[in-house]
Amino acid sequence: MGGGNRSLVSRRIDEALYAKGWEEKDFATSITVDEQTIESPTHAVDCFKNGVAVEMEWNNKDPFFDRDLNNFRLLFDLRAIQVGIIVTRSWELQRLFQQLGKGASYGKATTHHEKLWPKIEGGGGGGCPVLTFAIKPLNFEDDGPEALAALKQRVVAEKAAKTAAKRRGLPASDDEDEEDPEG
Repeated sequence: MGGGNRSLVSRRIDEALYAKGWEEKDFATSITVDEQTIESPTHAVDCFKNGVAVEMEWNNKDPFFDRDLNNFRLLFDLRAIQVGIIVTRSWELQRLFQQLGKGASYGKATTHHEKLWPKIEGGGGGGCPVLTFAIKPLNFEDDGPEALAALKQRVVAEKAAKTAAKRRGLPASDDEDEEDPEG
């Protein structure tokens, strides 16, 4: 399952999908031309099921949208997926983040729906159908301080386990996402 530096919001959505049989999926792809096989690696998809690929971009750098759209395009062209979905935040959430004291963690340079749309309209997904969801302030429901504390404890425990694994020489997660884990 996804992990690494996934934000609490991303984790909650991923976990709900994993509970319904979705899985993180790394595709082994290659292209064969005149009996010569060329490896064509892709980025793992956050959640995959029945030809549908879902990426959650909550508070990453803007180029992550390009990576996701290119991945959707390639996987669609190879008939590995039928549709790509990107879940992100709307820019309107900025006001809510400021009220919650998290405004400095989110800025115009991070992923939000208003940055995604020009990339899609510019053909970033190639022929792959792309569905987008922008989480807006009206979707916010405060689960209370206990739920937040429990999630933060889990993040701390996961980081401690990861650090301990590194010290024992075990491979670290190759998750490239750089989200704010508290976001």
